[in-house]
Amino acid sequence: MTWRHRNGSTNDKDDRDLAWAEKYGPHGLVVIGVHTPEFEFERNAENVRWAAHDMRIRDPIALDSDYAIWRAFSNYAWPALYFVDAQGRIRHQRHGEDDYERSERMIQQLLAEASETVVPRDLVPVKGVGVEAAADWASLRSPETYLGFERAANRVHGAAAHLRLNQWTASGDWTVKRQAIALNKPNGRIAFRFHARDLHLVMSPAAAGSMVRFRVLIDGKPPGAANGGDIDSQGNGTVTQQRMYQLIRQPNPIVDRLFEIEFVDPAVEAYVFTFGWAVMARDIGHSFLHCGW
Repeated sequence: MTWRHRNGSTNDKDDRDLAWAEKYGPHGLVVIGVHTPEFEFERNAENVRWAAHDMRIRDPIALDSDYAIWRAFSNYAWPALYFVDAQGRIRHQRHGEDDYERSERMIQQLLAEASETVVPRDLVPVKGVGVEAAADWASLRSPETYLGFERAANRVHGAAAHLRLNQWTASGDWTVKRQAIALNKPNGRIAFRFHARDLHLVMSPAAAGSMVRFRVLIDGKPPGAANGGDIDSQGNGTVTQQRMYQLIRQPNPIVDRLFEIEFVDPAVEAYVFTFGWAVMARDIGHSFLHCGW
């Protein structure tokens, strides 16, 4: 499995990997993770260890910071799954989310070929909750949007109230870096008009161990029942680690909304908005599932 640690919390795919390892491990399944970084902070081995612990990943993880494994397999997306049989041949691969039933059936097939034991034929029942829930693809109208100059898109200069769908703006004293925008003074803001059930923002304190307070508004008001897992109903939250923060999980109806985040403290970096567990051409990594002894 290829993965990147920016998420810092499990998603539906990660839960399935964990469940598959537990269910099929006694029958010969071995899961090996490969961590391929997207942002510079993901190259830090301690950050990867923290994320693996947070995501309850117990399988070995190869650090692919120079993209050697990524390029060797011509990989192009996070997450990616490679299914290897007992003879070391890649029999199936899957990029992105969904199609879990086919993936699990492939595990069962390869294990049955390699073992004389009876392999379970039922499927793992996984239903993530909170940040672990699968994306609501039917309502998703907003793309992953980067803020640093290397891949920035849809930024406009003007009042938040005038933003069109999928446009964003920043106010305050910001420095635009290659991968992120960095706040130099308190009370900086970012606004984004989006259409999705969920809104996440990858953020980092500028200095390790520091804390940056922030407050989120949706359509100019506290989020209430639309708060994500990393804020309270009044929109209050704190950036403490280099990871993805779930800021909005709104109930139906899903319509265009104006998201705003104000940072009470300076020295924070914001990297990318995401709105679902998308098939992204740089995600937390890839996994190799070896089926057989």
